[in-house]
Amino acid sequence: MRGPELRGAETAGPAGDGTWMPDMSQVVGRDDLLLVTLDTLRFDVAAELAGAGRLPNLAAHLPGGRWEERHAPGSFTYASHQAMFAGFLPTPAAPGPHPRLFAARFEGSESTADRTYVFDAPDLVSGLADAGYRTVCIGGVGFFNKRGALGSVLPGMFQESHWEPEFGVASPTSFEAQVARAERVVAELPAGQRLFLFVNVPSLHHPNWFHLPGATREAGDSRATHAAALEYVDRHIGRLFAAASSRRRCFTIVCSDHGTAYGDDGWTGHRLGHESVWTVPYAHFFLEPGAH
Repeated sequence: MRGPELRGAETAGPAGDGTWMPDMSQVVGRDDLLLVTLDTLRFDVAAELAGAGRLPNLAAHLPGGRWEERHAPGSFTYASHQAMFAGFLPTPAAPGPHPRLFAARFEGSESTADRTYVFDAPDLVSGLADAGYRTVCIGGVGFFNKRGALGSVLPGMFQESHWEPEFGVASPTSFEAQVARAERVVAELPAGQRLFLFVNVPSLHHPNWFHLPGATREAGDSRATHAAALEYVDRHIGRLFAAASSRRRCFTIVCSDHGTAYGDDGWTGHRLGHESVWTVPYAHFFLEPGAH
């Protein structure tokens, strides 16, 4: 594994499935934490762009410069995030069991390992709050907009949550607006306060046609506009990484919650059981102070 992202026997060890994972019992309480979900991002598009050098800011932090192929815990945003907030992050796309980074204390769990951070709470967010973290959500898609009961469930897990129309799926500058809010959140925190920052990035979600020059609303979204949306995110994610690591080292997870189909085998959209939906990109790494 490349660079300083995972280093030292005290912070990284074999997960037992060919991947490496840090000792989360040491990470939690010491480092800040950042979870970024690139909502609806397909694995194949993410892998192609990284391999072609079209994601320079993300690829600089991906272990080996590559995304890890994983399986999503749900086929749409609400289900997948409920699972992730319970500690069930996307699972390596190979036979398991696979040790998890986070797990609620649960008798008989086969994926809780020595390096897993185990919490005594119904969800990871409240478990981290119990450990002294300030938990902050910066929402994107409608399940985080707090405009009704359903859109309040996921952000309601956090001590502090943010959503504005400028953060939503209809905004061509949604991620820039989210990053600006993240910068403000970090700047206002006391220096000694540990932070768990969650950002749900809506840019890959429908509609995304406006991220590709020359594309039109009438033609709609496509695999190409999906790719252009990821390039848009890459252009601005360095600011988010810099903010998250501005106070101390930050353990970071960047992944998709599910993919989406663009006519694959006749399928369109998500909340369905197709490889384009259940196969997602994933990476975790450390951001050293001053990362960008």
